[in-house]
Amino acid sequence: MTSRAEVESVRATPDVARLRGALRGPVLTPEDPSYDETRKLYNAMINKRPAVIARCRDPADVITAVGFGREQNLDIAVRGGGHNGGGLGSVDNGLMIDLSLMRGIRIDPKARTADVAGGCQLGDLDHAAGAFGLATPGGIVSTTGVGGLTLGGGLGHLTRKYGLSIDNLLSVDVVLPDGSFVVADADQNPDLFWAVRGGGGNFGIVTNFRFRLHPVGTVLAGPTFWPLDQAEEVLSWYREFLPNAPEELNGFFGFLTVPPLSVFPEALHLQKVAAVVWCSLASPAETERLLAPVHRVGRPGMHGVGPMPYPALNSMLDGLYPPGHQWYWRADFVREISDAAIGEHLRHAEALPTPQSTMHLYPIDGAASRVGAQDTPWAYRDAKWAEVIVGVDPDPRNAHRLRDWTVGYWEALHPHSMGGAYVNFMMDEGQERVQATYGKNYPRLATLKRRFDPTNLLHINQNIRPVGK
Repeated sequence: MTSRAEVESVRATPDVARLRGALRGPVLTPEDPSYDETRKLYNAMINKRPAVIARCRDPADVITAVGFGREQNLDIAVRGGGHNGGGLGSVDNGLMIDLSLMRGIRIDPKARTADVAGGCQLGDLDHAAGAFGLATPGGIVSTTGVGGLTLGGGLGHLTRKYGLSIDNLLSVDVVLPDGSFVVADADQNPDLFWAVRGGGGNFGIVTNFRFRLHPVGTVLAGPTFWPLDQAEEVLSWYREFLPNAPEELNGFFGFLTVPPLSVFPEALHLQKVAAVVWCSLASPAETERLLAPVHRVGRPGMHGVGPMPYPALNSMLDGLYPPGHQWYWRADFVREISDAAIGEHLRHAEALPTPQSTMHLYPIDGAASRVGAQDTPWAYRDAKWAEVIVGVDPDPRNAHRLRDWTVGYWEALHPHSMGGAYVNFMMDEGQERVQATYGKNYPRLATLKRRFDPTNLLHINQNIRPVGK
């Protein structure tokens, strides 16, 4: 960790002026008027103050910034779209390499590919690909960064049909920790390509992602809400129904508080409910047939499935989760939802601490399960769900309350889990959790880390330590 005296020397050194002259993008230090606004994180529970922020506009800027951080012996954090729950896109007293100005996208509708710059958000990709009736799997909130989402795996509404984001990644452009620039795909630098498909930002800074796209235009989507006193029946039904449904149908389960919006029945406003948010790629008639059992489970308070453009579905929750709220996360992979687990879910759902706090179970069976457990770093291909528990609220005074509820819920459910978690749903939870998340793939990742980043320059992340460190 860089000391305060060392930071002061970095601020005073002519090298900062040299960095400013070498980058196309702006370089900020704490004296700059826009510094405080720029350094803000999506999760306002985390407040970090980098010594230097390099706002890169292209790969050349990234190469220069990496060299500066290495030469100045600064801790380096990389921020893409900016959602990182654990705040690992920033660092106290170090260098933030900010990719958020790199927002270019190129769609090839004939080849069905998308080239996506490292600072793009999911909404950028949805907008660009959606114009051609195309999409690739990933995310449920359009302000999510494509880079962090993908490097951690990438799951969302299309996962059962088309797999994870990493399963649709064709190549990456990478600035390595030594400052060199490489392309990695199945033929060029295949070990690096393997590592970045789930290994996070440990191996380099990805400046471009090339994805395979799929025909996805209008989908049949929306939520079904049930009163919370019917949650046991609903979750018991859901755990059997969804894994046996055709892969064209996706639905994530959640406990939530219904927002007081006109699209929802007024009687449900601010009521705690059990919910499934559906996304169907099937025809309207087939979707109606597939979802017919929904109406025979309990007494739904609302069934709001209808046609909408896929980008609209991916931005549906944006207004509920703007930047700057307090967030606390916990997560696990789940193979089975046991009766005992359902009991714990119900107990903690009744105690949802704030209107935005929630628990989601995202399906990861179907196409995602047909990729081998060692074909990518994502080690839990036999999981059925990625479970996430989040305490959320705009008021900093509720931070401890959010944390206590989230951790208590997770501790009650963790014994019913597979041991590891989706890396994008984790806080900074230490090496034991990182190793549990990568399981049998961790030794290979640690070996490749030694090859591509032997000094662990890129360690402000869910860190994979080089073998021998």
